[in-house]
Amino acid sequence: MNNEVSPERPSWLDYQAKLKYLTVKKKCLKNTLKVNAASVILVATFCVMISGFGGKAYFYSTRKLNPPNEAGLDAHDIPNRSIDKRGVQGLLDGKSLLNLKDKSFNFVADGLKFQVDTSLDIPLQQYLLKHLNLSSSRYIGIVGMDPATGRILSMVGYDKTDQAGNPCVDSKFPAASIFKIVTASAAIEKCGFNLDSMFTYNGRKHTLYKSQLKDRSNRYTNRITFSDSFAQSVNPVFGKLGVHYLGKTTLENYAAAFGFNRNIDFEIQLAPSQVALSDDPYQWAEIASGFNRQTKISPLHGALITSAILNQGRLVEPTIVDQIKDENGRVIYRSQMTTINQAITPSAAKILNHLMETTISSGTCKKTFRGFENDRILSRLNIGGKSGSIGNTSHDARYDWFVGFAEEKEGSAKIVISAVVTHEKYIGTRASQYARMAIKQYFRSYFANNQ
Repeated sequence: MNNEVSPERPSWLDYQAKLKYLTVKKKCLKNTLKVNAASVILVATFCVMISGFGGKAYFYSTRKLNPPNEAGLDAHDIPNRSIDKRGVQGLLDGKSLLNLKDKSFNFVADGLKFQVDTSLDIPLQQYLLKHLNLSSSRYIGIVGMDPATGRILSMVGYDKTDQAGNPCVDSKFPAASIFKIVTASAAIEKCGFNLDSMFTYNGRKHTLYKSQLKDRSNRYTNRITFSDSFAQSVNPVFGKLGVHYLGKTTLENYAAAFGFNRNIDFEIQLAPSQVALSDDPYQWAEIASGFNRQTKISPLHGALITSAILNQGRLVEPTIVDQIKDENGRVIYRSQMTTINQAITPSAAKILNHLMETTISSGTCKKTFRGFENDRILSRLNIGGKSGSIGNTSHDARYDWFVGFAEEKEGSAKIVISAVVTHEKYIGTRASQYARMAIKQYFRSYFANNQ
């Protein structure tokens, strides 16, 4: 006798429910397969895009697995990948790229041939090389830059102490009053000062005694606008800003925003600019006014700082190499415009622009740029700048600075010039004179080619 109980036959309602369940299950499975297929296609497309871009983006994804040698990149690793600026540094192996006379050059690394195409404006480069005055100079460093892209248009210089040196990327030069750009930026943003804000000071403009930092008023007190304080580089006013308005932390923060105390990516080694603040208020005054020899900066960094003023406050990475090709013609490096950070607001940058124009029209650079309003080339430009000078500790040399810009009044062409000259026994060609020469030559060629 079979003791198994026969299952009951399902009802019509049960049958319909089961049929509906199977239909839904089949539909869900079909949709899942579609989603998975789309995901695979999307990932594959993304990988193709990344590998196709090359340059910085591709190298960033590979360097985590195989980081370059900090001391240099083995050229035999190059053919299978692209490289970034750090890789270019290793590949160029300490080449300075100073005083180049051609836009492109070839070199050999580990038996492999490469071609470098630079961003240099060769007519400007050759003009400045021809006009360098070496007779009374220990160091000369001149950098021309396109402020919008960071592309170096000229890099010429001279190092009497080391013929292989490159003063343009060396941060051994005291910044002097060039640091007033940083102080002025902080004062505009943190304190709300504008071109017409009034300040007082006692004593001479270019000294900085502790007594000049006292907030006092008597019959010897001078009154001066913020604009004229900057243009005439009045140390006591900027010293007071550092002590009474800004202080240590604010000065440190704005110095960092403008690129001090940090490594900035470049295709060749660029020494970081340095500033260090103590807890001594008088030292804050020295830093804020540039009345010290401890704040150090390179001419290339001076060009970056000035570029931010034309870039609505954006600090951009410098680049001198447009691209590098291997011996098979494959591009292994291509530069791209890269923003480092927003140093100041666009409104603050606009005020700085006006401050620097006043330096040219009525300030410390008035003599050098005299007659620019009637010059056939310079009259078509808005020109701004900041000068600075300070002696060395042994009193046998004087550092002479100019950083500035020129931009078309009726057009979009712009250039930034940063120059330092270390004069010895006699004052030769000044930094501001080199700047005027460079600006005029650059726009002479530009206007001739764009009539």
